[in-house]
Amino acid sequence: MNSEHLMFIHITNPRLVRGAAALAAIPFLLVACSSTDSSSTPARGADVIAVDDQWIKAADSGMSAAFGELTNDSDRAVTVVSATSPASARVELHEVVVAADGTKKMRPKEGGFVVPARGSIALEPGANHIMFMGLNAPLRTGAETTVTLTFDDGSSTTFTAQVRDFAGNQEKYEGDHAGTAPTPGA
Repeated sequence: MNSEHLMFIHITNPRLVRGAAALAAIPFLLVACSSTDSSSTPARGADVIAVDDQWIKAADSGMSAAFGELTNDSDRAVTVVSATSPASARVELHEVVVAADGTKKMRPKEGGFVVPARGSIALEPGANHIMFMGLNAPLRTGAETTVTLTFDDGSSTTFTAQVRDFAGNQEKYEGDHAGTAPTPGA
């Protein structure tokens, strides 16, 4: 056999063809991998935060609160800096702390809610929550409303939460809110 025939035999061998194709693809794979390096372009908060088990406390007027679980699937911490909802004139991110006299008091959460990398935080009665102040209409059990979270990178995500009955905790509000008392359970 001359060298032309040997080359023809090797090229038509299915294993060699697949191997040659795989080798030829390596430069393309390397270029593709380097162009999507996640360390150069961090994911936006809206793209990595999941909201689960979300609900809102039923209320006739005044104040209410939203609860749930915020989960971060990225390799960096993400901070929720604000929230809005068509259900309320004003929405704040709140925490509950124990005052010197032993009573629980809620107050705005300085710096927002930090959701750790590959972690989660709970928004729950008697702890971190999203406070609705100045309800636009009653929040009736079984109804749903939307809440939009804004992150420290400027991105935002909207979720829907169902309104539920909850007798709840009895915290006092720390700060000035035009004389309105907090709704129990916030």
